[in-house]
Amino acid sequence: MNNYGCQNMVNPIRRILLKHPNDAYQNQDKLNKQSPQLHYFGVPNFEKAISDYDTFVGFLESCDIEIHYLPKNDSTSLDSIYTHDPCVISNGGVILCTMGKDARVPESKAMESYFRSIGVPILGHIESPGTLEGGDVVWVDERTVAVGEGYRTNAEGIRQFKALLGHHEDEVISVPLPHWTGPADCLHLMSNVSPIDHNLYLVYSRLLPVSFRQYLLNRQIKLVEVPDEEYETMGCNVLAVAPRKVIMLKGNPITQKRLEAEGVDIHTYDGTEISLKGAGGPTCLTRPFLRLAK
Repeated sequence: MNNYGCQNMVNPIRRILLKHPNDAYQNQDKLNKQSPQLHYFGVPNFEKAISDYDTFVGFLESCDIEIHYLPKNDSTSLDSIYTHDPCVISNGGVILCTMGKDARVPESKAMESYFRSIGVPILGHIESPGTLEGGDVVWVDERTVAVGEGYRTNAEGIRQFKALLGHHEDEVISVPLPHWTGPADCLHLMSNVSPIDHNLYLVYSRLLPVSFRQYLLNRQIKLVEVPDEEYETMGCNVLAVAPRKVIMLKGNPITQKRLEAEGVDIHTYDGTEISLKGAGGPTCLTRPFLRLAK
């Protein structure tokens, strides 16, 4: 049995790759310098970020997940705390991304080194002018994957992604993303869609194409709507650690109640420093690389 493979978004996470703020942020001086350059919504407090992150990791540890940490790397920026984006995990190995945000391009090389060091094969790379970011990739099932096409992932990146997957997929669906607040912001497909169970998704429908929303409904997937007032506080960015067992940011009570009404077990964390200021929620902070059904 492989020790990698993640062509779904809800089966129990067995292995996960993280980067601790001690290694991504490193110190308050780096935060002070890079946060404005990276268009953060504020400068994170280093000490509180560490404390909040350790609480976040504590929940993952309680779920009996094997946790791996990317090491410190001076070629990468603060954004390297968001380990979801530089790669996609297929059943054939790791597909390394070429990031749509220039400051994040070195992260894929650092991730390649780590995966090779633990024996996880590299299936291939997205080559320029193609761009692809992990936050745009949503596995609808083991053989069907939706990819957001926008400022971070382009049509050429999606073409290369499909070619690299080869026999590991039956269908790659390109989902056009809106301009929204422009290219400097981070809008991924997973900004608007979070699978909670195989037949239950959390969505912000106002930013979804009608065709893709209808596609999900036609597959008998129930959609739980995030209210407008909780979109900016990342109410739609929720990580399923197992079917109907999730972690989400504190401060989204309407979304939380709607999920609880569907029988979802919810753990919350304070994302003020590690999520809201850098626009990266719990899915962004994590790169599951092995999910297995019980």
